[in-house]
Amino acid sequence: MKTLFISLCVACLAVSCCRTNDSSAQCNGADNESWKTVLQQKMALLGHRNWIVVTDMAYPLQSNPGITTLFAPESYAEVIGEVNALIKDAPHVFAHIYQDQEQTRLSEELAPGWGEYKESVGKVLGAEDVKLVPHEDLIKRLDEVSNLCQVIIIKTSLTIPYSSTFFELDCGYWDAEREAKIRE
Repeated sequence: MKTLFISLCVACLAVSCCRTNDSSAQCNGADNESWKTVLQQKMALLGHRNWIVVTDMAYPLQSNPGITTLFAPESYAEVIGEVNALIKDAPHVFAHIYQDQEQTRLSEELAPGWGEYKESVGKVLGAEDVKLVPHEDLIKRLDEVSNLCQVIIIKTSLTIPYSSTFFELDCGYWDAEREAKIRE
């Protein structure tokens, strides 16, 4: 009986450490919800000004309550493909896609695995769909946005620097041209 009680206490403690509330970090595997399930559940709630970011392993766990951090065990390319497909299938949003401008200076010599990363990402995201922005500018934007709107960060086990992909959501059924017309 004592062993059962201790096991239950440890299990409860593990779950509470991994998922304390809706906006805190979630440890994948602590419960039955995978990152895909959590993202699918949140997708209908996300809209313009929300961000979804897929990162490498060294991306920091942030403490801002406007940021939810999930872990994905799949390959980086598979994760950005899933995120991109989920956004494209959503009737209410589309994404502006950004990557770190510092990528233009990386090479296989500087970052082993860079060539394979670049090739796999290129197959998932068309180069014309991605805008390169300095890393620090993207981080500043995330900090600003997360004070008012939800940001979802999906960490992967990728260990290549400057490999984050930022999906800035925008309204899928309204555009800047029509917005300008009602503001005239």
